[in-house]
Amino acid sequence: MKVDVIGARGMLGTDLLFVLGNAGIDVKGYDLPELDITSDGGGLEEIGQCDWVVNCAAYTDVDGAETNFEKAYNVNRDGARRVAERCRKTGACLMYISTDYVFDGQNRVAYREDATVNPVNVYGKSKLAGEKEIQSAGVKHLIVRTQSLFGLNGKNFVKAIMDRLAKNDGPLNVVNDQISSPTYTMHLADAILRLLKKSKQGIINASASGECSWFEFACAITARIKPTVTVVPVSTSEYIRPAVRPAFSVLDKSLYESWTGSSMPLWQDGLREYLERI
Repeated sequence: MKVDVIGARGMLGTDLLFVLGNAGIDVKGYDLPELDITSDGGGLEEIGQCDWVVNCAAYTDVDGAETNFEKAYNVNRDGARRVAERCRKTGACLMYISTDYVFDGQNRVAYREDATVNPVNVYGKSKLAGEKEIQSAGVKHLIVRTQSLFGLNGKNFVKAIMDRLAKNDGPLNVVNDQISSPTYTMHLADAILRLLKKSKQGIINASASGECSWFEFACAITARIKPTVTVVPVSTSEYIRPAVRPAFSVLDKSLYESWTGSSMPLWQDGLREYLERI
């Protein structure tokens, strides 16, 4: 199997190259500056002579997208369309990494793949627009929705908490009314490898097993790094940010388990492995 990975220097892309390479996959990685999916002349002709193209490239600054909406759409929608068009020309299958933020967070049960989408911020809207571009492009595709990623090679919640712990011993205020499934990028890369081997099409959820609030996640991090620090739960209304977040965005992994015969690791296992790795 031959695979091209776009966004190969990002948090997920870096781990995905490692996992695929170790599995004996003929994998090539592309990223800025050699490949710019926001430009028609951005090097797209270099990709697609393969079985699968995995598009990990994304504008992921959720708060920044509220004001930089043109950039968010240029990457997450228009870039996705350009990659899909290239795959259609070459005959490669396309995997697009999407997000739980396509949902509004009003559910109290995990979101299945066929749940009604209704993003509440620009980032989620731009990623959903990317999904729709791919679905209408006439290309064989698999859209992988995931969530709350943390890994070695990029900004993430775990690093942010660790930075705060390194700077002071005072209490940390963390929201306790936003629930998700924090997902370690190495575990997601393993899941992507399994899905590539299955060669199925459609939409699939792949994120950590279990669920927690950001407050609970911060408590788990702090307990391992600096247990003397107090973590204080606060409500979203007390912690105003530019972008609205879904209150509950846990993804149902039943279809993933049915397709692969495997369960996603618990978020606690991902955190433990991540901290051991760094």
